[in-house]
Amino acid sequence: MYWLNYKRFIVLVAVFILFYFVLVYNLLQFESLEAASSIKNLSDAIWFSIVTLTTVGYGDVIPVSTGGRIISYIFLFLSLGVYGLLIGQISSIFNTIKEHKKLGMHGTNFSDHVVVIGWSSYGKTVIDQLVQAGRKVAIVTKERDNVDLIHEYYQAKHVFVLFTDYDNYEYLHKVNIEKSSTVFINLEDDTDKLVYILNVKKHFKPLQYVVTLDNANLKSTFISAGVKYAISKHEISSRLMASYMFEPDVAQYSEEIISFPVTDEDHDIKQFKILQGNPYINNEYGKAFYDLKKSCNVILIGLVKMDGEKRMLHKNPEDNLIIQQDDFLIMIMNRKAEAKIRKLFNSKEGI
Repeated sequence: MYWLNYKRFIVLVAVFILFYFVLVYNLLQFESLEAASSIKNLSDAIWFSIVTLTTVGYGDVIPVSTGGRIISYIFLFLSLGVYGLLIGQISSIFNTIKEHKKLGMHGTNFSDHVVVIGWSSYGKTVIDQLVQAGRKVAIVTKERDNVDLIHEYYQAKHVFVLFTDYDNYEYLHKVNIEKSSTVFINLEDDTDKLVYILNVKKHFKPLQYVVTLDNANLKSTFISAGVKYAISKHEISSRLMASYMFEPDVAQYSEEIISFPVTDEDHDIKQFKILQGNPYINNEYGKAFYDLKKSCNVILIGLVKMDGEKRMLHKNPEDNLIIQQDDFLIMIMNRKAEAKIRKLFNSKEGI
C-alpha cells in the first residue's frame, strides 16, 4: 500500500511538471508575438508562472496577449488546488509510513532477544517478566487491535510488535528471528503450536523453541520435534497449589523466587555465566559459596556445566567441584546483591 501511494504521488508530480512546462512553452510562444510583452524569454515565463502559482503576484511581469492571459487564468486556477493536492499526498505518504512503522513493517534490529508468536493475557505475564529482567522482546500478532494495546503497555526500545498472519513466514525476518535467543510459541491450541514449529523449521535454521502445553502428555512429542523446553501450565500450577496446602511458607517463597523482583528486598533465583577474568575461575565451588555469601549476601545453590549444546545441572554440588570458564552459577539474591554480582562478574544474568 505504501509503495502504491508513493508511486501514485510520483506519477501525479510527473504529470503536473509535464503540464506545467507545456503551459510555460505556450505562454512564451504567445508573448513572443507581442512587442509590448514583458515576457521575452523562458526565464521570464517561468518567473511569471511561479509568482502566479504561489499567489505572490508581484506584477512586474504580466502577459499581454490573449493566449498568454488564458494561460495565466489556468495558472491561477492551478494555484487554488496544487498546494492542497501536494500537501494531501505528502501527508498521506507520511501517515502511511507512520502506520507501517507502528505495524512493524520496517523491521527491528533486535538481537539475542525473545520472539513471541501470538498475544494473550498469559503471554503478557511472560513478557512482563522478560521486560523487567531487561530482555528485549519481539511480538508477532495477527490481530490489529493487539498492536495498539502492546504499544500502550511497553516502550519501543523494549518491545517490537509485528502485525501479520502467522503463516506469512517471510515476514518473520522483520522480527530478526534468525538472531533471536528464544522463540516462544504462544498460540492457543497445542496442535497449532506443533504444526507451526514444524513449518517454521522449514524456513529458518535451527532455533530454540519454548512452548507451554495444555496437555502435559504431549511433552515428549514437542521435545522430539525440536522444542528446547515444553512446560505444562497445569503441572506447574498444580504443584504450587499442593505446596500451598501443606507447606504454605515454602510455596510463597517458591513463587517469589521464580518471579522477577519488584523491590530491592525481593529475592530471585538468577544465573550468571563465568566469563574470562571472573575471580572464581579454577576455584572450588565451596570457596565461591562462602565468599559470595560473605561479600555479596547471595546463596549459591547450583552450577551448570556445558557439554557441547547439552547443559549439565549440578544441584548443590560437593565443595571440591571446580568452577571453569563458561560455567553458570545459580544463586538466590535480592536486587541489592544483584548489583554487586554484576559488577564482580562483569556480566548480566541469563544465558
